[in-house]
Parts: sequence; C-alpha cells; structure tokens
Amino acid sequence: MKNSELRKLISQYKEILNKEKKKHTDNFKLSEKRKDIEQRYFHEIGRTLKSDLKDL
Repeated sequence: MKNSELRKLISQYKEILNKEKKKHTDNFKLSEKRKDIEQRYFHEIGRTLKSDLKDL
C-alpha cells in the first residue's frame, strides 16, 4: 500500500470518529467502517492505528 493510500485511510478514520460524535448518525454503520479501516491498517503496517495516531 502506498503512502498516499495510508494517508487516505487515516483521514477517513478521523472523519468517521468526528461523525460518531454527532447525535443523529448511524453509529453501527460507522463503527463497522471504522473497524474495517483499523483492520486494513493493521494488516498493511503491523501496528494499530490508535497507537500511531497518538504519536502524531
């Protein structure tokens, strides 16, 4: 996976986190998307996305 694709995954992850904080959203669908992004990131990099975001 290219660096640009990884950056896109991270930006999608941050967007989903912001959307989950809003009141009128379907949190189940958003959590499924978030888990999918976390899984893809872990598969490609070998580290968790949450730990890498703390470093930034």
